[in-house]
Amino acid sequence: MSASGVNAPLTPSRLAVSAVVAVLRSAGSRHITEEALRRDIAAGAPVNPDGTMNILHYAAWLAKEAGRGD
Repeated sequence: MSASGVNAPLTPSRLAVSAVVAVLRSAGSRHITEEALRRDIAAGAPVNPDGTMNILHYAAWLAKEAGRGD
């Protein structure tokens, strides 16, 4: 929410880590946490220079990582 109490629109290309977690949880993810997302960032998930994330770039990174297999 903004200072005026009105919900500010989300910008998918510039979301705070906590907002990425909130969006993914609202989309049905039961496993995403801020800690897990920060582990992904440490493992190379893309982050904007200002520390925000582009959720579409993150989704693409997840798909690429899933294709690698362990």
